[in-house]
Order: sequence, then structure tokens, then C-alpha cells
Amino acid sequence: MTISLTDLFARRRRAARRARRAGYSLLEILIVISIIALIAALVGPRLFAQLDRSKVTTAEVQARALVSALNTMRLDIGRLPTDEEGLGLLVRNEAGVSGWYGPYLEGALPNDPWDRPYVYTAPETLEGSAQVISLGADGQPGGSGLAADVYPSGAAAPVEGAPAPAA
Repeated sequence: MTISLTDLFARRRRAARRARRAGYSLLEILIVISIIALIAALVGPRLFAQLDRSKVTTAEVQARALVSALNTMRLDIGRLPTDEEGLGLLVRNEAGVSGWYGPYLEGALPNDPWDRPYVYTAPETLEGSAQVISLGADGQPGGSGLAADVYPSGAAAPVEGAPAPAA
């Protein structure tokens, strides 16, 4: 069986046409990229809003855990830490407080979800309760929305006009 030169060229042309049709055109790729960008533009803000809400929830839960650890320590030493001792007394007893059987937290003292330390305010009386808060996304006392101070879950925010906690 012999193949003529004309048949050989025809086969090559058909193969070249098939090869040109095999990939995606630039227009098809641009349309797909545009659709993906549109979906990301619609879904992205909702995902980031959920991330911000989860940071607030995490701060509430961590603050509640710190208050619980403070109450456990209060049972051992008979008082809460002073402002000077702060939350650090939960993990180390540098001042040699008698009755301290800690550490009362596993590991180091956690920072809030915005990577700032929690603010501790000692009670004014022995019967009072300590205040542990996160200053929120802006790191400043007060604020609203995501920038609002975060209190332990279940704890009430201070009354309007009350002095802000010392940072």
C-alpha cells in the first residue's frame, strides 16, 4: 500500500486543524476568570465578616476562661490579684504569694484574637469581681461594632458613663 504525497499533506492539515481546536481560546479563559472573580467578590465579604465575628466570640470565651481561672486562684489565695500583679499571677508566682498552687492556666497567658493582652481590672473590694476584657479590633477603650470592647460571654458591659478600664 502506497501513500500519495497528496494524501500525506491532507493528513497533516487535518492533524494541524485538530491540534488548533484542542485547547481553550483566550476568550473562554477570560470568561471563566471573570466568573470566578465575580463569585469571589460576592462571597469574600461574607467570609471575612464571619471571621471577624468568630474573633469576637473567641475573645468572649477566652475572657470567660480567664475569669474562671481567677476565681479558682481566689479560692486558693483568698483574694484576686491586684492591678500590679495582674493576670500574670495566673501562670507564675514571682511575688511569692502564699497559698498559690498554680499555674492556673495551661501554657502562657493568652493574647486576645487581635494579638493584644487582655485588660485586667482588680475589684475595689474583697467581695467584688474582677474585670477581664479585650479592647476589640481597634485596641482602644469603648468603640462600637467590631471595635467595641469584648467582655466575657454572659457578663454585662459596664454602665454608660462608668470609667473605662486602664489599659
